[in-house]
Amino acid sequence: MIVSAAWRGKRFAVLGLARSGAASVRALVAAGARVVAWDTKAEARDAFSPSLRLRGEGRGEGDSAAGDALGGQAPLPTLSPEGERAIALVDPLEIDLSGFAGVVVSPGVPLNTHPIAAKARDAGVPIVGDIELFAQARSELPAHKVVGITGTNGKSTTTALIHHILESAGIPARLGGNIGLPILGQEPLPEGGVYVLELSSYQIDLTQSLDCEVAVLLNITPDHLDRYDGFEAYAASKARLFAMQSTGHAAIIGIGDEASQGVAKQVARSGRAEDLTKIAPGFCMDQSRWPALQGPHNAQNALAAIAACEALGVDQASIDRGLESFPGLPHRMERVATKNGVLFVNDSKATNAESTAPALAAYPRIHWILGGKAKTADLDACRSGFPHIVRAYTIGDATEMFAELLKDEMPVERSGTLAEAVCAAAAHAVAGETVLLSPACASFDQFRDYEDRGDQFRAAVEALS
Repeated sequence: MIVSAAWRGKRFAVLGLARSGAASVRALVAAGARVVAWDTKAEARDAFSPSLRLRGEGRGEGDSAAGDALGGQAPLPTLSPEGERAIALVDPLEIDLSGFAGVVVSPGVPLNTHPIAAKARDAGVPIVGDIELFAQARSELPAHKVVGITGTNGKSTTTALIHHILESAGIPARLGGNIGLPILGQEPLPEGGVYVLELSSYQIDLTQSLDCEVAVLLNITPDHLDRYDGFEAYAASKARLFAMQSTGHAAIIGIGDEASQGVAKQVARSGRAEDLTKIAPGFCMDQSRWPALQGPHNAQNALAAIAACEALGVDQASIDRGLESFPGLPHRMERVATKNGVLFVNDSKATNAESTAPALAAYPRIHWILGGKAKTADLDACRSGFPHIVRAYTIGDATEMFAELLKDEMPVERSGTLAEAVCAAAAHAVAGETVLLSPACASFDQFRDYEDRGDQFRAAVEALS
């Protein structure tokens, strides 16, 4: 794993024990820090060995347990045979945070509403995420570079594509951030390696010192507005990726929307115009040799990846080979099966209307499965694809809302569940048509995450006779 000697002997609180939170706990403890960790879900806490739990775990009894973890004389649970590195499973809301080096929160913790934000502020303790811990550890790693990719849509594909091109060129690379394994849980790269990080706005919010050698912004469209004080605040979060960069480091910005154009102007006005590469929309290019990169949106993703790899010094022949051999991503316009001439496509990664629109444009006759936990109350971004839709099947929390929005545009069935929608779509579809799961919604109403949703779609398709 990736650790820093700077954490040794310090106290941290970690809130949220999903993938990045759990990796943060283990990295901090391995470095010699003392950690108070908590998750509201018992199964997340139970993922740690029972030997790590302190007597009195939980609300109401946390103070005595935390006292042990924070320097008391009672025996401490450990993550190492030496018995020196302690962790206590205690809610940080129940203890005094004075003197802590940081509160590490998972990106899923809403800082605009969660009480941990005020508690940490009152104690004068910084709130950070695992990406900031990685940034703090960089000085102790072998010489390397970091590429950070953000944007409302397309960042997973672009991140994976850059990583693939680097590996195809023989350059050691690690994939992390909002994709793949938590970066702190991975082995450090040898000298000359490149860490390729997909960064959501939430992760950028929790980062103060990540100086990317290459920073990429693909686009900014309304999303996650329940976490921000308006769209301008959301756009400002994305812009911080460039504010953390040193002069001379590469900034690559798509300028297909007004907000991203504004970020590009900010970077140029800061005296970094020579570092800036703008990716203009509508650039025509031959994508025929890139089977996993079809459609105008993937042309823009490819241009951003090409610019990033060029900034890293990758030769053009290696870039071309990487583009041609890129396999694409699971859950992003993934061809799951063809049954009786009907193509089934898993686009579960499309968690908002803007990211669904490219899929609706890609197939001529579509049975569209959509719905979940809606991020907005409209589907206007998808409207250009409506002529391609034969029938829609709404699911999840948005079942009724989306059915009402679409009923005058196309035939709609209120399926409610994904399994019902797959069966209904398969019954209606004929050879030459496509059953497309592209939900335009978050997954958390019925699924663990978008990957779980995509996996269940695949299983439902496989179960069809």
